[in-house]
Amino acid sequence: MGWTGVDLDGTLAHYQGWKGPEHIGDPIDAMVLKVKRQLSAGKEVRIFTARADDERSVRAIKMWLKVRAALPSSLKITNKKDFECEEIWDDRARQVIRNKGEFVGQQD
Repeated sequence: MGWTGVDLDGTLAHYQGWKGPEHIGDPIDAMVLKVKRQLSAGKEVRIFTARADDERSVRAIKMWLKVRAALPSSLKITNKKDFECEEIWDDRARQVIRNKGEFVGQQD
C-alpha cells in the first residue's frame, strides 16, 4: 500500500516566511479536512517537509498536528520519497508528464 506526502508550510499550514523551527502557522482547514478524509479511508499520509532533518522541528510538528490541526501526532514526518510514494501535495511542486520532460498544461 502506498502513501501520500503532504507538505507542511504553505500546504497544510499557513506560511509567511521562516520564523524558526518551532513556529508553524495556522492550519489550512480545507487541507486538514482532505488529510482526515484520506486517513478515514485507510490511506497512509506522511508529512513531507524539509523540516524533517531537525529534531526540534519534528517535535514541534508532532505537537502542532495534535493540538492545532486535530490530526494524529503519530503521522510519519519525512523529507524522503520512496517507491511506495503515490503522490505529493505541495504548494511548490509542478507536475511533469511521465517520461516526457514536459510540464502538465505546458504551452509551447
